[in-house]
Amino acid sequence: MTTTSEKETSVDTQGIDITNSAQEYLAELLEKQNVEGIAVRIFITQPGTPYAETCLAYCRPGEEEPSDVLLELEKINVFLDKNSLAFLEEAVVDFNADRMGGQLTIKAPNAKMPKVNADSPLEDRINYVLYSEINPGLAAHGGEIKLVELTEQQYAVLAFGGGCQGCAAVDLTLKDGVEKTLMERIPELAGIRDVTDHSDTTNAYYR
Repeated sequence: MTTTSEKETSVDTQGIDITNSAQEYLAELLEKQNVEGIAVRIFITQPGTPYAETCLAYCRPGEEEPSDVLLELEKINVFLDKNSLAFLEEAVVDFNADRMGGQLTIKAPNAKMPKVNADSPLEDRINYVLYSEINPGLAAHGGEIKLVELTEQQYAVLAFGGGCQGCAAVDLTLKDGVEKTLMERIPELAGIRDVTDHSDTTNAYYR
């Protein structure tokens, strides 16, 4: 008689595979919360960048975003962040039991892969330009620029790290290089702001 493994019978929807063992484990956790209608929400912070992290959290009724995609699985309901969908393709949520009880794992191989187009959120497009065009040039000096936030006025708040922090030429780099490039690539952007304290010269490339 041929048997089918749990992974082979798991649900694969919206490009994400949530195995039966993971569903059972999450269902037990949700039941312990004693909240009617509680679900799970999966999202990626800073998708398409080296800082991308795949997160799984409890989602009580009303905590989901209006644009979330609902997966009604056999044992649990899962909300997927719309902006994370492209980066969750081929992702696998699994649970492996062991002597210590077991471990829930989330593997999202595409989480850090830039996937942007003209319709992508502005934050994703900014990150794409930073990591595909700007940071490679700064890497020679041990520098890196990271998007901290996007203001309501469409200003990108950037933080300089590594050799860029305390760099004597950082103002020139910021105004003549980074801002010009971002504004050319993303016309909707109103401008940029720098939150880094350049008085810290510990790791500065230039002294």
